[in-house]
Amino acid sequence: MEDEFEQLKLENQICFLLYAASREMTKQYKTLLEDLDVTYPQYLVLLLLWEHESLTVKGMGEKLFLDSGTLTPMLKRMEEQGLLVRERSIEDQRSVSVTLTSQGQNLKQKAAGIPERILSLAGNTDEENKVLQSSLLRLLNNLNQTFD
Repeated sequence: MEDEFEQLKLENQICFLLYAASREMTKQYKTLLEDLDVTYPQYLVLLLLWEHESLTVKGMGEKLFLDSGTLTPMLKRMEEQGLLVRERSIEDQRSVSVTLTSQGQNLKQKAAGIPERILSLAGNTDEENKVLQSSLLRLLNNLNQTFD
């Protein structure tokens, strides 16, 4: 007889598996990011700015799924480290643009091998990684639409 509460087993909870995998992946990143002297959330900011050059704090928050109360102190610390510059818009004082300094830009070369090292630690094939990425993007988009 099958357990009528099979769906309540911990290993059957997709949310738990995502949570646990995320924690483990973040631990791996922590080790790799020590060389850059940045945290994982700061690394995500760098990734965004390497890709987009300049973004508003609001735009960054939307892309990173972070509110300004979390993002602003982190950006302030990164500015103090000399990695980026925040500048208030002349047209709209509420809008703050963020750009990398040359120091922040120079970290890109040091970080270039990190994604490949993380993927190798995960032990998936390229095809498995593509399927996983596609599934996670779909999940994120579906959940994000639910709460919009």
